[in-house]
This record gives sequence, structure tokens and C-alpha cells, in this order.
Amino acid sequence: MLSRDLALALQDAGVRWRPVSGDAFVITREGFEGDVFVVSDMTIESHEFETGTILGFNGTTEWALDSVALENALWLPHEHQLRELLGGTFHSLSRSAAGYRVDFAINGEPASHEAVEVADAYGGALLDLARAASD
Repeated sequence: MLSRDLALALQDAGVRWRPVSGDAFVITREGFEGDVFVVSDMTIESHEFETGTILGFNGTTEWALDSVALENALWLPHEHQLRELLGGTFHSLSRSAAGYRVDFAINGEPASHEAVEVADAYGGALLDLARAASD
């Protein structure tokens, strides 16, 4: 799973989340520091309103929480979602001395990012790409 710090850096760099079933997230409000939630059609549904997206908690699974605004949730994308967001810039994933290396392109130029965990290697590459796009 992507580290919370890297997920926050991606959010700050402009990577936006449109919740779908199976997405993992944490609530950024006090009291939820260690809890990871998963969007599910049965228990946690994404509801679109004119005022924004709300994640609604259904049934008794999360009895103390009715809903949370999307801006109070931090998406923890899965590896396949990060790879998809890299799109055509992604070239390869390989093992490295650090753990894993993602080779990709920024503005057509070769680039790479290494990390101990696969998700963090993908996430770091996406962060590099997002930061380059905002320059």
C-alpha cells in the first residue's frame, strides 16, 4: 500500500481522486490516524452533490460515522491505479538495489524512481511527473 506521506504529496501536487469501489483511503481528521477504509458498494459509497463528494458509511460497520467529505479523506491508490495514472509515460518496473525501480518519461526524457515498496516506486514516479507538469 502507498505510504500516507507519499499519498499526501500526490494530493498536494494535484493528483485528484474520484472514488470507486475498492479504493482505500484514510480520514485526515483527528482520531482516525491508524484506520484504513475501503470504498464498497455495500458499506462505504461515494455520493456526488453540487457541494462536493461525500463518502457515506452505511449500516452498522462504521456505526460512529455517518459520512465524511472527500476533502477530509486521503486516497491511498493501489499499484495498478498508480501505473494507470502514469499512462504512456510508464516504460517498465524492475528490481533494484533499493527494492524496485520504475522507468518512465518526463516530457519525453528518460526518468526513473526507486523505492523499497512497489507502490512507493510508482507513486514517486507519478509525483515526479505531476511536479514536472506544474512547472
